[in-house]
Amino acid sequence: MNPSEHSMEQGVSQQNFKRTSCTTVLTLAYQSLGVVYGDLSTAPLYVYKTTFSGKLSLKEDDEEIFGVLSFIFWTFTIIALFKYVFIVMSADDNGEGGTFALYSLLCRNGRLSILPNQQSTDEKLSTYGTEDFADTWQSSILKLFFEKHPGIRKGLLIFVLIGTCMAIGDGVITPSISVLAAVSGVKVKISELHDMGLFSIQHHGTHRVAFLFAPVVATWLLCISSIGIYNIFHWNPKVYRALSPIYMAKFIKTTGIEGWLSLGGVVLSITGVETMFSNLGHFSALTIKIAFTCLVYPCLILAYMGEAAFLSRHHEDIQRSFYKAIPEAVFWPVFIVATFAAILRSQAVISATFSIISQCHALNCFPSVKIIHTSTRIYGQIYIPEVNWILMCFCLAITFGLRDTNMIGHAYGLAVTTVMFVTTCLMTLVILIVWKQGIIKALTCLLLFGSIELLYISACICKVPEGGWISLVLCFIFMCIMYTWNYGTMMKHQFDVENKVSMNRMLSMGPSLGMVRVPGVGLMYSNLASGFPAMFGHFVTNLPAFHEVLVFVCVKSVQVPHVSETERLLISRVNSKELGMFHCIVRYGYKDIQQEKYNFENKLISSIVQFVESEEESIEEPTHELSANDENSNVEDHGVSLSQNTFDKSCCEENLLPSSRALLVMMNGDNHPEKCFYEDESLQIMKAKEFGVTYILGHSLEKAKNSSSILKKFAIDVVFGFLSKNCRESDAVLDVPHTSLLEVGMTYYV
Repeated sequence: MNPSEHSMEQGVSQQNFKRTSCTTVLTLAYQSLGVVYGDLSTAPLYVYKTTFSGKLSLKEDDEEIFGVLSFIFWTFTIIALFKYVFIVMSADDNGEGGTFALYSLLCRNGRLSILPNQQSTDEKLSTYGTEDFADTWQSSILKLFFEKHPGIRKGLLIFVLIGTCMAIGDGVITPSISVLAAVSGVKVKISELHDMGLFSIQHHGTHRVAFLFAPVVATWLLCISSIGIYNIFHWNPKVYRALSPIYMAKFIKTTGIEGWLSLGGVVLSITGVETMFSNLGHFSALTIKIAFTCLVYPCLILAYMGEAAFLSRHHEDIQRSFYKAIPEAVFWPVFIVATFAAILRSQAVISATFSIISQCHALNCFPSVKIIHTSTRIYGQIYIPEVNWILMCFCLAITFGLRDTNMIGHAYGLAVTTVMFVTTCLMTLVILIVWKQGIIKALTCLLLFGSIELLYISACICKVPEGGWISLVLCFIFMCIMYTWNYGTMMKHQFDVENKVSMNRMLSMGPSLGMVRVPGVGLMYSNLASGFPAMFGHFVTNLPAFHEVLVFVCVKSVQVPHVSETERLLISRVNSKELGMFHCIVRYGYKDIQQEKYNFENKLISSIVQFVESEEESIEEPTHELSANDENSNVEDHGVSLSQNTFDKSCCEENLLPSSRALLVMMNGDNHPEKCFYEDESLQIMKAKEFGVTYILGHSLEKAKNSSSILKKFAIDVVFGFLSKNCRESDAVLDVPHTSLLEVGMTYYV
């Protein structure tokens, strides 16, 4: 691979992007056309048709057409250009975009996270960085308000989930409206084949799909802009006057409530702008901005102006204006490009949907599904088979069940405007809490963009009986799944916290149980970042034996997009060295795939050995003195992050407690036996590894208590139980070898 290609593969990373050439930037901008702008660029196919689908009629003075064009131009300019390109794109989370990226920024900077097992050591991650500016009085008040009201933090999560569910609904609706809009005169059976073909190529990944789709979208944009210029000069050169905002006021004044309701069609002109931000992780903010400002924006404005110019002279063709406006000489070539572009537009939304599902799973808001990395070099490009085919089934059901572009368009408008309003509200909080700007700038953002979006939402809500209900039904389905899964997961974690076994209890009941240590290494997976899980107490009570070296492994998500391999593991010791017990926290970002591509057990054992050796180095430091109070210290929650075989010695000196045997040797002034002890412990760990590694996982069944309400019993026993039985098992998610798997059955009464 030549350097240019390598840079392009790595270009999606913000750090690597700084070193790329102008050629690579332009190549990535071109590639983004096939992934990001398919949705936005094909909106002209149905915007005017849907806008004038109601009782709104055209009059001879053309004020209605000019008013709609004025609304399209200013909405497109203010929302797409000013809001998303100039403002929202700057609020990336280490190069990642989307609703959860904004939420992640707020969680880190405003302490809003409700994820379990969050620790202060997570803040030392290289990607955790928060703004260094001093808090303003507004940001301080907001942080204090969220801190004092946990219910508000929960409400913020529900608000984010509503936007997320609408975004997933967008992924279902987009292919349907694409097919119907593109092939209005083609048989439904052909549409079915095209639509299924789109879903069937998703496993090839964003990189290959982008190069396949980019030429189609680029050709399409150049075609519609050229036709737009032709129509402007041929039919009505004065159409540029409609760019004046005066025509918007005239439109509302003249048409009244019918004009207001027709805005549900106008909003379809910006339905793809949220996808720009959601797909930010696949490329970079600069490449997406270049593609939008230099090609997409001017081409689409010219296309809308040209179609309005044609309509001003052909009122009778309003329901088929787009194809009628194409000159006869180039009709069939443009029709073919339009068909391909409209069908392929769904790629942008499908890619964003995969990313959203992956993030929801990392934040305990979606059941475990199979996530496949489609590129070995570009991180974050994924394919989810189950979600892909479920989307296809929903899409086909809507397409063949309704077969009405206008009805699906109304559902489409409600979905995207809701997502945009959620983004505006989160951006307002980001301006205050993350960027630490004044209240004036935050309110300007909220009032300017929020008022426009609420205007369109109100128009779309009135269209609920005419198709908007589709979005509400899809949102309700996905919301029930996400919230129930999050609720069940949090209740399960709360049970573990309330029933975890203390060290004193374990040591006291050890002799009475006749505890036996068997050769080998045991990896007991737990939901707790510290302490003994209830599953361990259940295990040793029924089988009073565990391995010579026992490691409690906690796999958790951190509120950052990525955690580097060198910062992945956090090792700490449990009580004294004679117990041979350790804690290992495996940290992932919300964009990471929780499945190791290397031999996890070898890396873990190697890290533990290095951890033991680091303790030796810390004790040999001449400046380190142990006081008598050190014997009573609790180091259960402290640890060392392993990074390229180096350790933070100060952390070791302050937090790591030698055993009583080691302390006795040091007090006698003889260092050699102490060194031998550490060497013996390292050898014991390596010998235990030779006997084999056993993975101990909980196979739990969650049940609601008898005193629970009917609603809670239904949520836990029925919905959560159904999702748990039909999602991927823990051993498959963690890629555990079945020959070394030991499952411990336990019932959680929550």
